[in-house]
Amino acid sequence: MGMDWTLEGSACPPESEKAGLRILVVEDHADTAESLALLLRGEGHEVQVAPGGPAAVGAVQIAPPDVVLLDIGMPGMSGWEVAGWVTGQPAEKGPLLVAVTGYGREEDRRKSEEAGIDLHLVKPVDPDELLGLLRRFYRVVGG
Repeated sequence: MGMDWTLEGSACPPESEKAGLRILVVEDHADTAESLALLLRGEGHEVQVAPGGPAAVGAVQIAPPDVVLLDIGMPGMSGWEVAGWVTGQPAEKGPLLVAVTGYGREEDRRKSEEAGIDLHLVKPVDPDELLGLLRRFYRVVGG
């Protein structure tokens, strides 16, 4: 955690350079989740959508993703609780955890860091910035 993923240089890559990250979108608003999934699939990523915390935990257990895009304010199990569960699992290397949330106060960012979330992005997130971040992460992890 604590990695510096700046959001610069986010031009779309040529078709041959599209990444293939396994991304889990955790979002309780179906329209938002599907829009984000459509954007990511268009870039060549494999995307699964979890409508809440318990579904996210199950998805991570079945097929660990490279990246989790995580809403914070969800009923039943918050994004912070999901992140705490993910980071508490025995694994050589866990997924990149990215909060994509409407919670933007400094206290919210601190809670994200404490939960093990690597990046805290506040909605609305610029699609080009998010895609650029994912391309840089893909290059770092050896894609």
